[in-house]
Parts: sequence; C-alpha cells; structure tokens
Amino acid sequence: MNRPILPNAVYLARHRIQSLIRSTPIVSSPTLSELSNSGVHLKLEQLQVTGSFKVRGATNAVLSLSEDQKRAGVVGVSTGNHGRGLAHAAANAGIRCVICMSELVPDNKVQAIRSLGADVRIIGRSQDDAQEEVDRLVSDEAMVMLPPFDHQDIISGQGTVGLEIVEDLPMVDTVLIPVSGGGLISGAALIMKAINPGITVIGISMERGAAMVESQKAGKPVAVEELATLADSLGGGIGLDNTYTFSMVEGLVDELITVTEAEIAAAIRHVYWMERQIVEGSGSVGVAALLAGKVRDAGTVVALLSGGNIDMGLHSRIIGGDDVDLSARPQMRSKLDA
Repeated sequence: MNRPILPNAVYLARHRIQSLIRSTPIVSSPTLSELSNSGVHLKLEQLQVTGSFKVRGATNAVLSLSEDQKRAGVVGVSTGNHGRGLAHAAANAGIRCVICMSELVPDNKVQAIRSLGADVRIIGRSQDDAQEEVDRLVSDEAMVMLPPFDHQDIISGQGTVGLEIVEDLPMVDTVLIPVSGGGLISGAALIMKAINPGITVIGISMERGAAMVESQKAGKPVAVEELATLADSLGGGIGLDNTYTFSMVEGLVDELITVTEAEIAAAIRHVYWMERQIVEGSGSVGVAALLAGKVRDAGTVVALLSGGNIDMGLHSRIIGGDDVDLSARPQMRSKLDA
C-alpha cells in the first residue's frame, strides 16, 4: 500500500524547484469582487515559465529521479501542459523525453512541446490510447513514466502553488482551482488545509467530460468519454486504478462545480478585456464560475488562472465574441497540420 503524501513533501518540493520556477503574483479583481459580492483575487499562474502550473510537478519529479532513471529517460501522456512542463524539466536536466498525446490536443500545444526538444507521438483519440504507447516504452525501453497527476512527486510539486497562495494572502477564505486528474487541487488543498483548515477549496471543471466530477459522484474512479472542449487541458480520465488523487479530492475538496462552454468563453473574454490577461479555457474555469454566479458571498477568494497556452487564433475569435463550437475540432486540427 502506498504511503499518504504529507504536507512536508510540499515544502521539500519548493526547496527543490524554487530556483527553476516562478513564484507567480496574486492581483485583486474589483470587477469580479463586485459581481460575486466577494473579495476576489487572481493567482496568475499562466505567467509560469511554461505557461502553466504543470512545470512545478514535472520539475519536482525529474529532480527526484535516480541517476539510473535519468539515463533511461522519461515518458508521459499529456493533454498539453504536462507534456510541456515535462519536456522543459527534462531539457533542463539533459535527459531524453517522449510525450504521447491524443489527436484532441490542440496543435499549438503539440508544437510547443516539440520546440523544447521532446519526441512527441500522436496516438489515437484519447489519453487512454496515448497511454498504450507510454506503457510500451516503459516495457520495451525501460523509460520512466511520469504521469500528469497521480504521482507523489507531481502532486507535491503542484502543491507549491497552494503554499504561495496562503503565504501571499493569509486571510484567504475560498480558493477556486481547476480540476482534471486532480494533481493540482490535491497538492494545493493538502498544504493549504494543513496551514489553515478553515479554507474552503472548490474544484471547477467543464461539463463536457469531467472525469473527476463523475468519479466523485460514483464514489469510485470511472471512465468518461473524452470530448472536445474549450477547457482541453482538463480532458482525460483519472485512471481506474487511481492511487492518490481520487481519495485526496474526496477528503480535501469541499465542493466540485462544472461550467458550460459558453461560460468558459465568457470567462476568457472577461479575463482579457477586464483583467488584461490571456488565459486558456482550462485556466479560466474559476472565473467562469464567478461570472455565472455559481460562487457568491465567499469572503476573500483566490481564483487560480492555471494556464495561458491557448491557440491565439482561437483566442482572437473568442474575445471577438464568436460562438465557438469545438465539436469539429479534430477536423479543424487536420487542416492546421496540412
């Protein structure tokens, strides 16, 4: 049986990675504060070195490898941001990196990972399909798999963002965190509640294919259909053999909320026009919940803007007011690849 992750692991992770990542700022949002009758602040994690929080966990995991493991190289499956973080961490460490991705991952994220020197392999139409290639590389080439969320070093590395929140804003009452596989919210909730058990942690996901939300409703990890969504980085399952994040979310997270595609688009627009920030759909879901009135009267609030790696053509369409329908995005991406 795996030992539970303890808060001290987050402090150790910060010591390990602090020279390689940014401590991102927290800024107040008068407009969101007025709309939600709360004191809203935004944690600008989209300003992180790779454009998302994922580099925290990936760097912690890579730096925790043995020398033999580093020589074998690392492999992972990703919807984009984990792959970019892992490729960045591997490049810094001078080790081989292979990232396996499905056809649903936006082309801008694929190209960004390739630009960091990683070997990117596009396999099938889901993370489960891509995982098969990861498993083959582990079996045939003895590479080390570093998963996007369900791993001790990944979770404790992601938790460093929560540590920054409570240190920079000690009076925080409520924290809104995007949820996919649960690595970010698990690590952040672990350390924040260890410091202040009274903090309310709310996880936000999209309506289209929210695996952690459906798993918590079922009381166990379940498979969900992976659908095209503006919050593409929140896609994918949590693993039917989930070791850490399902139980950590169950025990540490106070509420899970979902938002629609229209609400995500509205949040991307708001963050650009009113907050002067560029975020991807996945990074905007906390703001989406605030704008939609799904979080109100919550005291001092931090909404984590978890990433900004959005295709700028798509971003331009959204902020211009287009009704963006991504149900045909695989066909759209094939045109971009042509």
